[in-house]
Amino acid sequence: MNYRDILNESYAEAVAWRRHLHMHPELSFHEENTADFVAAKLEEWGLEVRKGVGGGGVTGLLKGLNPGKTVALRADMDALPIQDEKESEYASTVPGVMHACGHDAHTSALLMVAKILSAHRSQFKGNVKFIFQHAEETTPGGAKFMIEDGVLHDVDYIYGVHLWTPLQAGHVYSVAGPMMAAADEFVIQLQGKGGHGGLPHETIDTVMIGSQVVVNLQTIVSRTLNPLYPAVVSVGSFQAGNTFNIIAEKCTLKGTVRTFDEESRQTAKSKVEDLTRQTSEMHGAQSNIRYILGYPPVVNDHLETERFFAVAHSLYGTEHVHPMPLLMAGEDFAYYLEQVPGCFMIVGAGNGETRTSYPHHHPKFDLEERAMLQSAELLLHMAVNALSE
Repeated sequence: MNYRDILNESYAEAVAWRRHLHMHPELSFHEENTADFVAAKLEEWGLEVRKGVGGGGVTGLLKGLNPGKTVALRADMDALPIQDEKESEYASTVPGVMHACGHDAHTSALLMVAKILSAHRSQFKGNVKFIFQHAEETTPGGAKFMIEDGVLHDVDYIYGVHLWTPLQAGHVYSVAGPMMAAADEFVIQLQGKGGHGGLPHETIDTVMIGSQVVVNLQTIVSRTLNPLYPAVVSVGSFQAGNTFNIIAEKCTLKGTVRTFDEESRQTAKSKVEDLTRQTSEMHGAQSNIRYILGYPPVVNDHLETERFFAVAHSLYGTEHVHPMPLLMAGEDFAYYLEQVPGCFMIVGAGNGETRTSYPHHHPKFDLEERAMLQSAELLLHMAVNALSE
């Protein structure tokens, strides 16, 4: 069945859903109103609904006319602690909180799929489980808790989509194997001895020591890890002192490590800890390191990625379907893929206009809303194709 005409008929409603959610964003682990909004829609369409899954997630189970396999489709619901700075009639009404990554559109696109399939359940056998996940943006992430709560029980395949404004709307992407990086964090605290800026010999200068730590950490990628495997070590925050003539007694560094394989991930962790300790000891300072293993890499199943290319080529032709370059961004969809075969897909959501040219997590972020149609169409056909086997 070709669902494109039905999707087009649902587009205006999906835009209204997306703009409502955009105006009323909720942070990770606090998506109560968003969850209520989603659950009410699913109940209206006759799905079996569970709320509070893993703490804050929502699921809707749709049973086809005949028994068969179960396909899960996932969207994330949470927003970010960012002040919305764009001029728009649907800008966030919540101070300091906005949907700056597209999760409002992910949720709305998946609601489109749920509504359409619920009206055409006689067209497929088996079940579709709609997973509306909380807390994708904040480690340890909602996926982990939903899995622990049994969200993947009896699920045979899982698919998800991320709208991506750096890529032109109308194009879709994925790749077999690793696609998005493991996203780990570290917090380094250095304790030295403060003192007068004119008497450095009487101090243990944590600004100088912290600076050396930053430089030394860059040797992890350049001189320790296998150059054939991509990796990034970045220090994003350096906090020390508060005036020009006092040598800082304390220094705090915060950063992230991105890798695609477990050996590089563990090696990087060990080297961050060793280099920090050795550098601080060399200068007489004390160090404390908190290293947080975040989301694992997103690794797509090879057969399910083949399904993506077959489905996408049939829908859009070869000129609009592409292998996805590796992304250093992290995604807790990785946890689902560790449990069941599946594929995470990227849908272009930029259109070259100023309003969609801002990167994800930017205060003026916005996206091409028609990309929701392609996202919904891709998820819908992936599910139906898998259930037809």
